[in-house]
Amino acid sequence: MEKASGRQSIALSTVETGTENPGLELMEKEVEPEGSNRTDTQGHSLGDGLGPSTQQRRRQWPFSKARSFCKTHASLFKKILLGLLCLAYAAYFLAACILNFQRALALFVITCLVIFVPVYSFLKKLLGKKLTRCLKPFENSRLRLWMKWVFAGVSLVGLILWLALDTAQRPEQLISFAGICMFILILFACSKHHSAVSWRTVFWGLGLQFVFGILVMRTDLGYSAFQWLGEQGQIFLNYTVAGSSFVFGDTLVKDVFAFQALPIIIFFGCVMSILYYLGLVQWVVQKVAWFLQVTMGTTATETLAVAGNIFVGMTEAPLLIRPYFGDMTLSEIHAVMTGGFATISGTVLGVFISFGVDASSLISASVMAAPCALALSKLAYPEVEESKFKSKEGVKLPRGKERNVLEAASIGATDAIGLAANVAANLVAFLAVLAFINAALSWLGELVDIQGLTFQVICSYLLRPMVFMMGVEWTDCPMVAEMVGIKFFINEFVAYQQLSQYKNKRLSGVEEWTEGEKQWISVRAEIITTFSLCGFANLSSIGITLGGLTSIAPHRKSDLSKVVVRALFTGACVSLISASMAGILYVPRGAEADCVSFLNTSFTNRTYETYMCCRGLFQSTSLNGTNPPSFSGLWEDKEFSAMALTNCCGFYNNTVCA
Repeated sequence: MEKASGRQSIALSTVETGTENPGLELMEKEVEPEGSNRTDTQGHSLGDGLGPSTQQRRRQWPFSKARSFCKTHASLFKKILLGLLCLAYAAYFLAACILNFQRALALFVITCLVIFVPVYSFLKKLLGKKLTRCLKPFENSRLRLWMKWVFAGVSLVGLILWLALDTAQRPEQLISFAGICMFILILFACSKHHSAVSWRTVFWGLGLQFVFGILVMRTDLGYSAFQWLGEQGQIFLNYTVAGSSFVFGDTLVKDVFAFQALPIIIFFGCVMSILYYLGLVQWVVQKVAWFLQVTMGTTATETLAVAGNIFVGMTEAPLLIRPYFGDMTLSEIHAVMTGGFATISGTVLGVFISFGVDASSLISASVMAAPCALALSKLAYPEVEESKFKSKEGVKLPRGKERNVLEAASIGATDAIGLAANVAANLVAFLAVLAFINAALSWLGELVDIQGLTFQVICSYLLRPMVFMMGVEWTDCPMVAEMVGIKFFINEFVAYQQLSQYKNKRLSGVEEWTEGEKQWISVRAEIITTFSLCGFANLSSIGITLGGLTSIAPHRKSDLSKVVVRALFTGACVSLISASMAGILYVPRGAEADCVSFLNTSFTNRTYETYMCCRGLFQSTSLNGTNPPSFSGLWEDKEFSAMALTNCCGFYNNTVCA
């Protein structure tokens, strides 16, 4: 009996541990014959001898075995599942592209971007060392110097030929080029260390900005790509209405500015937080920073902060380099500040787009400002100290600390509330201050018989020559100078709001001149103004910058105060040079309106097309006393010309309508 009990305990032990034992069944049979029951000393039955818990384990044995099998082959199952999902998505992607490629263009772009990341990493691992070996011959100092001189000579000759050929058709572009030279000379005259200026950094930065501008504004592919990107951005931001309408109601969202624009900041802040958690923002910023660092020769920390300003604001971008900020040189700190003043963050970019400002110009201006900010920063405050961050490897950026996407979305939306409140408070305060200043100036002017004296009028006179040098037509200069002055002395929100009002007037077909006062500016002036206002370079930003950076490095407070005013001036010049670059590169896009066909229809609304076509008709009409008017040019010998003239006179006043 003792031997049997021993064998029974072995069997139970095997079942409990879940270990496979081929002799288990045989041992159990030895313990108790099939169909037998155990009894105690008093004759009571004890069942089969295994107990209820053991029976349950025996019933769960197949599930335990299946679980163990799944754990062993988990990686294989994941690969199979991933492969099936990829095949399913590939089938869906091909079907969408084949059915309607134009409709699936957004899906195509997103797919290409997603595929690019792993392909880039794979090629870097596969070919990185080979490319490094191929570039070793260029490490020779004489060869590199020779190549630099050749490249500089070719670039200079190419620029001269391009200007000679391109400006032959549009001479006004030479004014914008002269404006760039003027701003560079002013910055050089105000430079902290004239002899230490790194002209390689300056020319590379301006060259990169120029090349990027050509791609965006002159090539059909680049122009179409950024137009499409701007349109998709507008569509994306319109999804804010779903949330704001539910919270505030349709009436407030449609009619009140605060409920139209400010929710966009919260929505965009939420999206940026998600992208940061996923690591996409860090990846893009690091690649842009690496390219700028290699080409321009700037240090890793300052380049990374300036590249980050393309996506985040002036106080958020320095957080990317927070562990290193305290050890940076004065020149590097100046570059970080300049990048903050010269660019706008992604969140407020959404607000400006909601104003109606051209989205593609805003995106182009923000991207083009990054290399220009580094270039002009090293012109205004050259490096004379030994930096600790000259490594070509750059600085590593950690991913977000949030535990999941939902937490990242929630934190991003919550953090954006402060920015939205800050924007609202600034708009209320500065618009009120501007109204008070205008009232005070108007009162002072009336005391000496000067009527209509305002802050905008003073700016229009003081800044008119500078705006003219950017390439703006003289008739548009007063209005553009007003907006540039408002941007610098008040803030960019008020200036962009004013620009959107001028644009809306133009698109609604309002007459260009009313009682001797210009109502809107040309499309060319709109583009130049959009670039010139794209940046946080205003007086109120000094306090924001000092507050944000002092919290990062309190022991550098005195150093920050030394360079902040110079950085503000440099950041303002970055925006003005970007505007001048736009003045050089801008060309009218799209076919002109077919006014003959348009005026042959019965139009009922005022539009920009209506105004331009009617103005052309008025200029081609001549009065012959009591005889019917005669027409020349496009409207000569057209039966509908008289009817079109009648329709135009119903909308606009002109001498031929009397």
